[in-house]
Amino acid sequence: MKRLSLSSLALGTLLAFGLAAPATAQQQGSIASYVVSIGGINVSNIDIRLGLEGSDYQLDVVADVAGLAQVVAQGSGAVNSGGAITATGLQSNRFFLETRTANERFALQTAYSGGNASVGDVTPPLSDNPDRVPVDASHRSGVNDPLAAFILRGETLDGTLCNRTLRIYTGIERFDMPLSYVETTTATSTRTAYQGPVVLCAMRYVPISGHFETSEITAYLRDSNRMLVWYMPLRDSGFFIPYRVLMGSSFGDISMVLVGLN
Repeated sequence: MKRLSLSSLALGTLLAFGLAAPATAQQQGSIASYVVSIGGINVSNIDIRLGLEGSDYQLDVVADVAGLAQVVAQGSGAVNSGGAITATGLQSNRFFLETRTANERFALQTAYSGGNASVGDVTPPLSDNPDRVPVDASHRSGVNDPLAAFILRGETLDGTLCNRTLRIYTGIERFDMPLSYVETTTATSTRTAYQGPVVLCAMRYVPISGHFETSEITAYLRDSNRMLVWYMPLRDSGFFIPYRVLMGSSFGDISMVLVGLN
């Protein structure tokens, strides 16, 4: 179950790169690409496609194991988020996640209405475990899915973008991601798909419910002070999307960087 939280957190930074276009027109084929690495070794490629029509959006994300990781594992994942474009960003009304390996399939579907989420439909069903913190109905109120939550909207690219807390419910787990401002800097690498000003926000992981009380990964994420996200402006749209994400781990830094943008 904690793998879901980690995957959702990472995928939640791969968001709507076509939002600079007017929301009155259908956008087809808007694609952004990321490379995920652990300790400097590429392990996954991720592509995202965005469609906009009127005040509605749809995001489709596909991930595949890549590089040396193919030697020890074969797998893929897909995520879909859909909902409304609002004055403050995106608000989900549906979220779907599926992961596949050679021997296993995991799927999760959650519905949202006005920021209130349903209980997630999970395949295969979760087994009862007294160590899991129960998710109360109040925990599913005022939340967003882990994709839509990571789109930021603001007036300018400055530290005020980081003055917010992302309230996330995946369908299994409820957690907050408070952001705080670190610095404004410039992305210069020609190996990425963007060069220009970025704002660096520090993130924290605050588990609320749905997690295991004795989980070492939960404790590690809760106590981590090395979770960072760099935000870039999306042209003149007023939206800001992640350029890079960095998370420290016992295996080395987990890094996700934008390498393609059409």
